[in-house]
Amino acid sequence: MIEVKNIVKSFDGKTILHDVSAKFYSGKTNLIIGQSGSGKTVLMKSIIGLIRPEEGEILYDGRNLLDMTEKQVKDLRKEIGMLFQGSALFDSETVLGNVMFPLMMFTSQSRGEQLERARFCLERVNLQGAENKYPSEISGGMQKRVAIARAIALNPRYLFCDEPNSGLDPKTSILIDELLHDITHEYNITTIINTHDMNSVLGIGENIVFLNKGYREWVGDKQKIFTTSSEALNEFVFATRLFQEVKDYIISHGQPKES
Repeated sequence: MIEVKNIVKSFDGKTILHDVSAKFYSGKTNLIIGQSGSGKTVLMKSIIGLIRPEEGEILYDGRNLLDMTEKQVKDLRKEIGMLFQGSALFDSETVLGNVMFPLMMFTSQSRGEQLERARFCLERVNLQGAENKYPSEISGGMQKRVAIARAIALNPRYLFCDEPNSGLDPKTSILIDELLHDITHEYNITTIINTHDMNSVLGIGENIVFLNKGYREWVGDKQKIFTTSSEALNEFVFATRLFQEVKDYIISHGQPKES
């Protein structure tokens, strides 16, 4: 579990996160949602350690990130997997080479052990037949699955995903969501997903943290999100849902013609 307590972060005298506290549970898909400028990215970067807040605690199973030495932080990063918005694959490496990269960088495994682990991860995301292809030779959805395989290569305890469905069609987005959900439960990972996608919220939102103007306004799950009394959350949910439905329609049927 990851817990943030009373996080405060400012830039140039402007407070972005106001006393934010939240819990992100192991074995659950934890989602951070909110409008642009709500503080989602700043919160995730703070949790990962890319940004240091002025106040508060960030606890990884009781270990405070903000009190760690440089070596302790380096060791912690070996327990973390990252899925970037644009997949961030190496164009010059094959699918297999991309998944092997963290194993070569952070383990002392033999070449044979690294190959075995990388191939296992590719099989887990149903890409066992694509290991010799390059990123430019596969679809966006397949690239995202390669990125997931790479993210779990080190068998992480914590997995961070930044807009994992960005740029994907609705059908592929559902497949990525289901894959992240299944991996999270199968390996009891603490998975935190930063997303605008209401389909993800309604599909895999087991623990949802809603930020509004830098404040943690609401916490709940996908069953409770439509019964909230929060006006800001209601506005976000229904406006985003309507936008998503229009976007999905255009993707499926093409841009409406002018009469």
